[in-house]
Amino acid sequence: MSPKQKQSSSFLRFLLNILMICAFGVAALCGYAWYWLHQPIVKLVDVTYEVPRGATVLSIGLDLQQHGWMEYPHLWRISAHLQHKSAAIKAGEYAVHQDMSPNDLLLLFTNGKVILHSVRFVEGSTFSQMRETIDAQAEIEHTLRNVSDAEIMRRLHLPHMHPEGQFFPDTYQFPKGTTDLEIFSIAQHRMERELQKAWESRDQNLSVNSAYEALILASIVEKETAIAAERPKIAGVFMDRLDRGMRLQTDPTVIYGIGESYDGNIHKSDLQRDTPYNTYTRAGLPPTPICLPGAAALYAATHPYRTGALYFVATGEGGAHHFSKTYDEHNQALTRLLKSQHVHHD
Repeated sequence: MSPKQKQSSSFLRFLLNILMICAFGVAALCGYAWYWLHQPIVKLVDVTYEVPRGATVLSIGLDLQQHGWMEYPHLWRISAHLQHKSAAIKAGEYAVHQDMSPNDLLLLFTNGKVILHSVRFVEGSTFSQMRETIDAQAEIEHTLRNVSDAEIMRRLHLPHMHPEGQFFPDTYQFPKGTTDLEIFSIAQHRMERELQKAWESRDQNLSVNSAYEALILASIVEKETAIAAERPKIAGVFMDRLDRGMRLQTDPTVIYGIGESYDGNIHKSDLQRDTPYNTYTRAGLPPTPICLPGAAALYAATHPYRTGALYFVATGEGGAHHFSKTYDEHNQALTRLLKSQHVHHD
């Protein structure tokens, strides 16, 4: 072998050794990176961590570094890029646990399993009370506190709709930062579906002519009783009264018409004072619902149980009512009640 060939061979061996060292180095770095990405973070504690809107993998990594939880934020970013998760970060609150690894955190922040809060709207509550409930919820982003009821309905694309009764009472879960308008929208679409379902399965020959009239009746039924078995019977009483041209004469509508000045008692003057909601002075249904009716009340209003009763009065026993077909029978039931307590009757 010539000196020139020996020199060339030595250079190739040197180059090969360098490449092998580099390969071992890269392999060692990749191995350590994989190990670091999958090892539980030593200083991590159980905590709620909030990813803000618009955050990037790197900005989160740097913030985690500030907390002492992320040694190599740039390596974390590279890992996210290689896993095609760089653009998959979802804002919200997350439950972080102390046994999580950097890769676990990446999966957590990209799978969208955020902490959910809840808000409950009670059956029979009014739209005004619903607004108060939302305003009191700290986790909701408030954009409507100084906005009128009419403006809320306009933003929901229902500019000519009265808000009362248009939102389904239930418990709704939401991530922190959800806007109040989004909550209203979810509850409104839910009521739309529930009302449509009840109306499409309605009994024949109802005394109401539209789904909206059924909603109004359901709201009255909701306020009259909390006893499930009584709802269809009360709906039946009101249906028969409507058929006969009798006034509904139901106290909850009067109370709704009184508004904020209602002091907890209905006075004789209240029954005589005419308002659009006074069913003692006006025939037929009131112009709008008077509360948020639940599914059972919607079903009762579209599937009334007609027993022939035209009257009902509270018995004073757990909110139950006595139903009567004649006014004489009703007066007897009322007399029995008045012996034990003084109440106004329907």
